[in-house]
Amino acid sequence: MALSSDRKELTRLQLRTPRAAAFAGIVFSVLLLMVFWLMRRSVPPDPLEPGGWLQSGMGNVTFALNLVPFAGVAFLWFVGVLRDRLGEREDRFFATVFLGSALLLLSTLFAAAAVVGAIILAFHAAPEILVNSATFHFGRGLAYGMVNIYLVKMAAVFMVTTSTIALFTRLTPRWLAVGGYAIAIALVIGSYYVDWILMAFPLWVLLVSLCILWDRDTKAVTEDQQ
Repeated sequence: MALSSDRKELTRLQLRTPRAAAFAGIVFSVLLLMVFWLMRRSVPPDPLEPGGWLQSGMGNVTFALNLVPFAGVAFLWFVGVLRDRLGEREDRFFATVFLGSALLLLSTLFAAAAVVGAIILAFHAAPEILVNSATFHFGRGLAYGMVNIYLVKMAAVFMVTTSTIALFTRLTPRWLAVGGYAIAIALVIGSYYVDWILMAFPLWVLLVSLCILWDRDTKAVTEDQQ
């Protein structure tokens, strides 16, 4: 038993979370903000629009789609940082909902990006046929539903779960955890009425990441002084 315990401790020391991982949430926030900004700037929010953005705003949309995979990887690192901060305090129930909502959020984001990418490829193949076809409107509506319904809901669940964990474990300041509840409610209710409400999610992740990084640096300085 002692040998097994020593081996686990050695493995834990060797697999210590790298300091660079603390910046993952910041990278994710910046990239996702850029994606949302480019998409909202180029693609009209109305899912029934005729597709004029395929000629005028395709460059911005293509650039945004290329940023999505990098944002997804950074988000996985951010989730890993949160779990590392919790350590032994992690509750199985909340951990399951927390991790499940994070993975569903990420898969929905990737799927929506893939649908938009498919629309662009189909437009290059047959520009005149696609815009007036049922296929275009189906893909446009599918991408809209993924982002404005399912992604928003998963983001809200992720924020509520993370905020609940933060309140009980003091993972973040109390005001930030309570703010997570408010933003989650705003996302669920306001996603149908406010086009830019999605920006609130990466901004909240940015604040959480900055708090974690600040707390990490503060503890490091304290340990060095001792």
